[in-house]
Amino acid sequence: IAESATVAARFPLESAQDPDVGTNAVSSYWLSPNSHFSLDVKQQPDGKLFPELVLERALDREEQPEVQLVLTAVDGGSPARSGTAQITVQVLDVNDNAPTFDHTTYKVKVPENTPVGALLLRVNASDPDEGPNGETQYSFGVHTSDSVRRLFALDPHSGEVRVSGALDFEESRFYEIYVRAHDGGVPEMEGNCVLQVQVEDANDNPPEVLLTSLLNPVPEDTPPETVVGLFNVRDRDSGANGDVSLEISPDVPFAIRPLQNHFSLVTQKNLDRESTSQAFHYLVLTAEDGGSPPQSSKIRITIQVLDANDNHPVFDRPSYGARLVENSPLGTLVVKLNATDVDEGPNGDIRYS
Repeated sequence: IAESATVAARFPLESAQDPDVGTNAVSSYWLSPNSHFSLDVKQQPDGKLFPELVLERALDREEQPEVQLVLTAVDGGSPARSGTAQITVQVLDVNDNAPTFDHTTYKVKVPENTPVGALLLRVNASDPDEGPNGETQYSFGVHTSDSVRRLFALDPHSGEVRVSGALDFEESRFYEIYVRAHDGGVPEMEGNCVLQVQVEDANDNPPEVLLTSLLNPVPEDTPPETVVGLFNVRDRDSGANGDVSLEISPDVPFAIRPLQNHFSLVTQKNLDRESTSQAFHYLVLTAEDGGSPPQSSKIRITIQVLDANDNHPVFDRPSYGARLVENSPLGTLVVKLNATDVDEGPNGDIRYS
């Protein structure tokens, strides 16, 4: 009997045979107590009895695949005699159950550097129906976006969800995958669940240093702590992976001063082009994040020191002496004076008076 049989449905049974006649023939039937069937006995005009099972409560194969009954026939003799028959009702399956997932919502965390092909998790749905009615296959639900379908793969038979594309925390930190499970019944039935994927940041981006302003060349008489450059530092990673420090190469007369996400380049001391004989300073700025292991990047800057007229001309002697014959003609060389100026260009050109 199919589990879809309606209540009050009737199922005729074979009549008992009794070679006696008259009152000694079969006079009644009895059915063993059970929760699904009752017994109805019809009597023909010739007095013969025909037993029928009547369904009183709907069958459910998943709850009880078989119902065991005992039918007893009793004659009218004295003393009465009886016979029994064992009745086994096999409940036939119909596709009346949809696949059910172990969880309506699955949650998983995955680092953004997870390789393609890595297993995220396995979703599982069960269907208590029998045969094709209970065979479950998996597919993406209609609400699953195209981007999710490019990044994740779902095995239709095992329910395994694997990474099929490169994840990027900076591009998207969260995905929802809608999974559908359907059975092989006609018509098929389905169940649904949601897989929530949280992408965790990995230190996969080096910091970037952007030069936003630079005073170049720098006059040598610029006072200490004068801002000559501004930098913006950024890192697409988050947390400690995105915390960036900026260092400058040693042994240069410049320093870095932090200000929130910005840094300024300042003069650390007086620049004296003449004392160092350096008209150019070659700076290397290194940005490093707080990841483990850290990532870094460098930027190179050349700063020219511009001459200032900060030096007096200096004679090569504090005093000069000369002898001159009294009848020397006009234009006679008396003495040659010499002065030098370490400044550059017009600042170092000397005129005498």
